[in-house]
Amino acid sequence: MELTGNTILITGGASGIGLALAVRFLQTGNKVIVAGRGEERLKAAQKLHPKLHTMVCDVSKEQERLELVARLLKEFPEVNVLVNNAGIQQRVNLLEANEDWAHYQNEIAINVEGPIHLSMLLLPQLKKQKKGAVINVSSGLAIRPGAWVPIYSATKAAIHSFTQSLRLQLSETDVTVIEILPPAVNTDLGGAGVHQSGAPLDEFTDEVFERLRQGDLEIGYGDSEKRLHLSGKETDLGAKEAWENFKKNNSDFQ
Repeated sequence: MELTGNTILITGGASGIGLALAVRFLQTGNKVIVAGRGEERLKAAQKLHPKLHTMVCDVSKEQERLELVARLLKEFPEVNVLVNNAGIQQRVNLLEANEDWAHYQNEIAINVEGPIHLSMLLLPQLKKQKKGAVINVSSGLAIRPGAWVPIYSATKAAIHSFTQSLRLQLSETDVTVIEILPPAVNTDLGGAGVHQSGAPLDEFTDEVFERLRQGDLEIGYGDSEKRLHLSGKETDLGAKEAWENFKKNNSDFQ
């Protein structure tokens, strides 16, 4: 993927990994539009980085996705890169799942429906460009699930699979399909402080951009990079060990 001269839409771009990617893309000579649910967060991001363009959109809602794409194509007809980054993570004890279904379904809508639908909506546009790209941000949990975040892990496994299919279907076009598989990164995903011990955000983002420069299509970091090369048996054993360790350290999990 060429890292300069693009017009890029990043969902979930007001904070965390999305904003870090947006800033790097700005620094490398791109036009960047970030979309997110919270108008105040978007304004705060734009205040820090005045060259950012912002659009309010809840990617869990079909109508808002349709409106986002319509506005995007009207205001930025040269858009050639989609970064599907928006996501939420919820700890769920499946034996004590007492919330209404909408609480759990929202995670699926944001993490799976949003990126798949936006990709399908923008593919006709991206195929017309000389250097189109779709970048899907999944997770190391797409390869080895975290049993304490079962819905999140399943949604990221779905995006991993979708990305592979999308890459195959677009193999005879000029659209590059890239997957970024973060490990736990020190952001507010899952709640403030949950991932304080995760990888430093700047170090992770720097590595991602170096791998993009190299032309890699699957980009992990640290533990998530290792997971890409594990056998099925090693993956199963690792998931079990991680679950036992989580239970030991979170006796009040519910």
